Amino acid sequence: MTLADELVAAGVPSGAPIALVSVAGTGLACAWHGGGGTDATSDLAGAISAAARADPRWVLWSARDMRTTVVDAGVRLRACWDVGAVHRLLHGAHRDDAAAVWSAARGLPEPDPPRAELDLLDLDSGDDEEPVRADGQLSRVWLQGGWARDLRTAQRWAQLLLQVYDAQHAAVAQLPDPRPGTHRRSLPVLTAYAESAASLLAVELGSVGLPIDRGAMADILRPLIGPPPVDEAHAEARRRARDDAVRAQFPGGADVDLRNPAQVKEMLARVGLELPDTRSWRLEPHAASSPAVASLLAWRKAERMATTYGWGWLDRDVDGDGRLRGTWSAAEGAGRMTASAGLHNLPAELRSAVRAEPGHVFVRADLGQVEPRVLAVVSGDEALAQAAHDDDMYAPVAARLGCERATAKVAVLAAMYGQTSGTAGNALRQMERTYVRAMRYLREAEAAGREGRPVRTYGGRLLRMQPGWGRFARNAVVQGAAAELFKAWASTVRAGLPERGQIVMCLHDELLLHVRETDVDEARALLHAALVATSRWWAAGSGVRFVADVAAGGSWADAH
Repeated sequence: MTLADELVAAGVPSGAPIALVSVAGTGLACAWHGGGGTDATSDLAGAISAAARADPRWVLWSARDMRTTVVDAGVRLRACWDVGAVHRLLHGAHRDDAAAVWSAARGLPEPDPPRAELDLLDLDSGDDEEPVRADGQLSRVWLQGGWARDLRTAQRWAQLLLQVYDAQHAAVAQLPDPRPGTHRRSLPVLTAYAESAASLLAVELGSVGLPIDRGAMADILRPLIGPPPVDEAHAEARRRARDDAVRAQFPGGADVDLRNPAQVKEMLARVGLELPDTRSWRLEPHAASSPAVASLLAWRKAERMATTYGWGWLDRDVDGDGRLRGTWSAAEGAGRMTASAGLHNLPAELRSAVRAEPGHVFVRADLGQVEPRVLAVVSGDEALAQAAHDDDMYAPVAARLGCERATAKVAVLAAMYGQTSGTAGNALRQMERTYVRAMRYLREAEAAGREGRPVRTYGGRLLRMQPGWGRFARNAVVQGAAAELFKAWASTVRAGLPERGQIVMCLHDELLLHVRETDVDEARALLHAALVATSRWWAAGSGVRFVADVAAGGSWADAH
């Protein structure tokens, strides 16, 4: 009997949690409340796809486990509960391995990280037959893959996974729901669902990749950094030539290491620029009057291209099918998605080489002024929520503060990042009187960070603090909540993608879809509708309106 048949025979209801464990080349093992089943098959993706017709919520040790057997095969799991992702949400943990997740769910001390290899003590400990040791911790043998001996042991592993789900779901449901009024489902539980879906999305992003036109990318790189070097000696000679061209502009600059900020600061002082640091934004005002500074800024741009986005990057990270692939994380720091291979810092100059494949286009959506709108929600500030009714919320804020729009924008951002002086100083003081609840919310978070007390985001993510982290905490409670909203929105978009549609980039507050030309209107409508649906439950009772700028084009640059 297949797993799909067992689910039907058992009468497992739609949306029920089903712990899923796959054994490559052997089959699947599952556990659900009141039962379980196995499916001996080498076609794991096909078996999961068939079982998915029961519309379960798959419970996974980690969405990463689904990469080779499911995601790379083109199967899209609709809903899941990733216990690693929820563990990090609940406990502010950096680890999400099975040993750490199990110990937290059982109220046990966190064990040492799993070793790469078992030793004789492990093999002689007698814990290879049972998955749980006498001290309650998971067997090191099972953690190292002993659970995959056969489908019988895999099913026991799935039963343990279901126990973790039960403990986590109960713990998440006990977290306070910050939304006013009574709701059918708690916000922390919905956040756990969205974070789990984002974990699946992160795996899918790594599998799908970002479409790159190699020829177009080469045409952009060549005038910036020259043609591909012949060998490393040739590349080193080019680096020296680039450096020498800049150092020649400064008196006594021949031996300056341009990659050493302290030496560059001293070099700038020789041309009369006494600056507190050498950040580009400090140098840019002087570029028009100083050819030396202009050459330094141009060097930095070329250096970044050559070292991070040069020919080596193109050969290493862009695969033969023309897709740029990196490793994605669903939640780093305060909870934002991040990626390797330069995906999250791709310079704007290169975006015209990010091109849709024939018969396809990109549809891009960017959340507008998301962090101040999120601040209005999480703080419950009615005056700020009123401003968020407008497409451009900085205009009504400026009217309330009695200043120009540009000054109001700086003041709002400065408030969230902990800046208390500067050009927006007067506007910031007016914000204290006008947006009382929002400013109090930020001050309380900052106080917790200064004292090293942990804080939780609006959706329930625990953020651990070190003493002195006041400004970090002040911004993290807003940035973290904004990340939760973004991932909930992205997960809703993911669930409604048109056939063959893909999410190929998640960049801070921006989604990039790759869809067939015939599906552009459907994709546009989906992005808007998903935002409305998400904000309806995420920001329930706040009166805050969220907006997205949506555009389409043949390249990422054209879709702006």
